[in-house]
Amino acid sequence: MDPGSSRRPGRSAAPGEASGARRGPGLSLTLAEPRWRSAVRGVEARARRAAAAAARAVRLRGPVTLLLADDATLGGLNARHRGKGYATNVLSFPGPDGGGDLAIALGVVRREARAMGLPVASHLAHLVVHGTLHLAGRDHDTDHAARRMEREEAAVLRRLGIRDPYRSRR
Repeated sequence: MDPGSSRRPGRSAAPGEASGARRGPGLSLTLAEPRWRSAVRGVEARARRAAAAAARAVRLRGPVTLLLADDATLGGLNARHRGKGYATNVLSFPGPDGGGDLAIALGVVRREARAMGLPVASHLAHLVVHGTLHLAGRDHDTDHAARRMEREEAAVLRRLGIRDPYRSRR
C-alpha cells in the first residue's frame, strides 16, 4: 500500500459497494473476474468456507477482504506492492485490525491446478487457506516455518474434505 493511502488492495469501494461484492460474517468477497463462476461451481460459498475454516484455526481477528480477480490485476498488485512484474497465485496484505486483504488470480490458479492434477476448486480453497494463514502472521521464510505452515494448511484442508497438497513432497 502506498504511504498515506487509505485504500488497501482489492478495495476500490467500501465493502458491499463494488460490483460483485458479497458480505458474510467477517469476509467481504469481490468477484472482479466473472470467469471464476464457470471455473469453480459455487465459488463464493467455497471461498467463504475456506476462509472461515482457516480463520477459526488460527483465531484470526478482524475482517478479511477477498478479491477474486484475473492475472492482469494480480500482476499489477504484485508489481506495485512487491516490485515483481508478474501475476502470482495469491497475495496477502495483513491489516492493522488482525484481518486483511487477499487477492487471487484465476489464470494462475487454473494453470497450477492443471499442473498438479487438482480440481480448480480444491486449489482455490488451498490458496484461500494459505493467504488467511499469512494474514495471521504465518510465513514460510525458513524450512521450519514452512513445515509448520504446511501442516496447518493441511489440517484445515482436511476439515474441508480436501487432500493435503503437500503430501507427495513430504
